[in-house]
Amino acid sequence: MQGVPDQFSDEKDSARFRHLAGIPGVELYHAHIAHYTFEPHTHEAFGVGTIEWGAERFRYRGAEHVAAVNSLVTMNPDELHTGEAATHDGWRYRMIYIEPAMLERMTGMKEWWFTEVERHDPARAHVTGKIIYDLWHQPDPLAQQGLLLDLIDTFRPYARHGSKRNTTGQTRFDRVRDYLHDNYMHALSLDELAREAALSPFHFLRQFKAHFHVTPHQMLMAVRLWRAKEFLTRGMPAAEVAIATGLSDQSHLTRAFTRRYGITPVRYQKQVFRG
Repeated sequence: MQGVPDQFSDEKDSARFRHLAGIPGVELYHAHIAHYTFEPHTHEAFGVGTIEWGAERFRYRGAEHVAAVNSLVTMNPDELHTGEAATHDGWRYRMIYIEPAMLERMTGMKEWWFTEVERHDPARAHVTGKIIYDLWHQPDPLAQQGLLLDLIDTFRPYARHGSKRNTTGQTRFDRVRDYLHDNYMHALSLDELAREAALSPFHFLRQFKAHFHVTPHQMLMAVRLWRAKEFLTRGMPAAEVAIATGLSDQSHLTRAFTRRYGITPVRYQKQVFRG
C-alpha cells in the first residue's frame, strides 16, 4: 500500500506527505491511522487540519484532547504533541503545515498564534479539508497560492496576532530549548542542560518537565527529527542525515523518524524530494 512504511504492522495505517514546488515552507499531510501511536514530535510550523473520519486522542501542552469528525485542529509551531486512535478503527485526517515566515510573508501580519488546539466547527472543518485536498491535486503555482490564501482566511478568525503568548520575557527553560535547537547535532548531557538553566540536574529535570510536559531527551529528539525532515527534503542520503542530526546510524534514524511521523525517512524523501 502506498505510503505505509515497513514498520507499520497494520495495513490500515498509512501516511503520505507532499510539498508544493511553487510554495516553499508548506507541507501537506494525509493519513489514516488505526493502531499506530505517535511519540512526542513537533513540526516547527503552524499545523492546521481536520478529522475526516473517526477520532484522535493526543497530548498537547500537557493536556489530553480528543479531535473527532468535524473538528478543526490548529497547532502552534514548536509544540510537542502525540497521537493515537480514540476509536476502534482509528482516524483519517488531513493537515497542512505552514512555516511562520511563509505565513507572515503571505499575509503581511506577524506573530501569529492559536489559543486553542481543537474546536468543533463543521463548516470550517469541511472547507479546510477540501482546500487541503485541492492543494494536493493542484499543479499550478498561481492557483496553489490562491488556495493557500483561501485556507488562511478560513482559519484566521481563530488566530491571534501581535502580543506574544509569553509576556514575561524569555525564561531559563526557553534558553534551554534554544540551546537544544543550536546543539541538536551533539551528544548532550543532563548536567550540561542544567547548567544552562542555572539549576541542579535534579531540580532542572523536574521543572523542565513541568514547563514543557516532556523530558529534555524527548524535546531533543523532536528537534533532531524535524531537522532530519529538512535534510531529507534537500535530498541528503538518510545515512548522512543520521550523522548530521546526532543519531548513531541510519537504523536509529529510521526507528525514531517512523515513531514520530508514521513513515520511514527513505519513503518520506521519495514523497517530497523533487530533485
